[in-house]
Amino acid sequence: MTDSCAVAEFSTSSNPLVLRLHEILKSIEYGDMAQSENSALELAEFLDSLSESIINSSVTEDENLCDNALEMLRHIAEYIGSPSAKEKVIDAVSFVLPKAVCKISGALQKFSAIADSIIEQLVLICNPRDMLTILCEAIDSASEKINITLYLNPLLVGISRVFISLKRRQYKQVKAAVPVVVRALKQACLSLDDEDELLEDLFNRAIGIAESIRNIQEKLVEGELSEKLRTLLSLYILQVVTYLSVSLGDKTPKCLSLVSRLSCFLHYCHLSYVGLLSGSDIVDLSSFLNEEEDGDNTKSCFLDIECGAALSVIWGYISNDVVQSAKENLDAVENELKYDQIKRWQVIGMLKHIFSSANLPWVLKKHAIDFVCCITEGNISGGSDGEHLYILPYIPSIFAAMQGIQTVIVYCPDAQLRKMAYNAMKKVLADIPTPERSDMLKALIIHSNLPSMKAILLDCVREEIRTEANQQPRKGPIWTIVLELVELVLRPSKGGPPHIPEESDAVSSALNLYRFILMVESAGNTNYSGVLSETNLRKASTEWLLPLRSLVTGILAENKNDHNHLTGSMVCALNPVELVLYRCIELVEEKLKDCC
Repeated sequence: MTDSCAVAEFSTSSNPLVLRLHEILKSIEYGDMAQSENSALELAEFLDSLSESIINSSVTEDENLCDNALEMLRHIAEYIGSPSAKEKVIDAVSFVLPKAVCKISGALQKFSAIADSIIEQLVLICNPRDMLTILCEAIDSASEKINITLYLNPLLVGISRVFISLKRRQYKQVKAAVPVVVRALKQACLSLDDEDELLEDLFNRAIGIAESIRNIQEKLVEGELSEKLRTLLSLYILQVVTYLSVSLGDKTPKCLSLVSRLSCFLHYCHLSYVGLLSGSDIVDLSSFLNEEEDGDNTKSCFLDIECGAALSVIWGYISNDVVQSAKENLDAVENELKYDQIKRWQVIGMLKHIFSSANLPWVLKKHAIDFVCCITEGNISGGSDGEHLYILPYIPSIFAAMQGIQTVIVYCPDAQLRKMAYNAMKKVLADIPTPERSDMLKALIIHSNLPSMKAILLDCVREEIRTEANQQPRKGPIWTIVLELVELVLRPSKGGPPHIPEESDAVSSALNLYRFILMVESAGNTNYSGVLSETNLRKASTEWLLPLRSLVTGILAENKNDHNHLTGSMVCALNPVELVLYRCIELVEEKLKDCC
């Protein structure tokens, strides 16, 4: 029996890898069904051992080995593209080649182009439904030993081309494949080894998949499946925006062109900036996930769509090109949010996904904070007492947004951004009706584990009281909780005095707040806070101030060195506390005398 023309071409090569490949393909072509299946597995093992050799090779061996491997891969590409290639062989190798070839591609970038070619050839020749299953299985089989981005690139192109080739049951098959792609993109975007160019190529290919889904959707007859496919595309786009922002968000010029391409889909998917930020579009997408039969499996792949929704708008805030791609009018969006308080609260709640993300770069948080400052400035209608009933559903999300802004204030290395975040926090607080504003400050202080942040929040409380002190009537909710807030710091719930010097910032702010409220109530001859009652004065003296004085003086005595001097850091931490502490003790003693 003679060789087919396609296999016979190998006989002119002296490359041992090519000759071995020749033997395996002959065995597949001329063997019975069982032998062909065994030979196909042998081909997979042969290619896997080759990728392992490339990964483990030294610099000297690498050039020879890679050249030989490249020649072998070219022969594979030529064979499967040859009109004389046997269908039996193509069917057998199609099950093993995508994964095996992409593992070689993932070992070294120089194999990427030939891997692309082989996957494209298989997609053209093989049954689309079978090929989609094979490609998805390959995507799910990425090894930690190889570069995940290089491994995925040929497979993603294959997926986008297979989608277009599907003739029947497109929605069901696309829906099964998209979560596989999303999981792979997440794995790639969290990899610290990939270069910007590789990630840029990866996301270009990911966007290619979105374009293929749109191509399918445009050809479907309008109806339920068409709308479901559009919704699935919406979910995919928002998830990709998140992953793209995490991977390349700090490389703004590189990222903007990709985000612009993604933003083109927003209008097509009936998504608007206001709908994305207010969450109304997200409600519709979530309903779709809940209604699907395998919703839990699909839902687990789209956990970041809210972050993607917020980021889609913030990228528009950064670049006019992105806004134009989305066919939006950002000025109109900003004006609508400035004069619609409920939507503004919804937006602040949605932006929590950006502020709270540990993976997003600071530059995106900066623009998100600037956007908050933009929509809360000017003659807004917020903060009135009559609006307090309307804000209740949004309190949890606003609280989470405030906690996210706090992380920027505390941890951001950029002093200017920290200042912007503090300004944004004050603007958001001012936009909250008075009763809820007091509760918000209290909750933030209770749930903060950072003394420096507690200090900042207590200073906000003091500023709130200063503002109310000049109004008539001045008795607001903040007055009734001020002593409780002071006690949270000066006598923590675990009992005993606070930890010094670790909590010196918070202690100093609490003492200053207590001193301030004493002076304000005394000057106005009022007692809205209850600070001047004999019971509260004695409690402050015996439970807060005197135990703290004992603690501070004890630390000062213990930390003197051999030359009878305190260390500089200890002096800096304790001096502010000591000064205001003694002034508070003096004021309390004076007021107690008046009571007697």
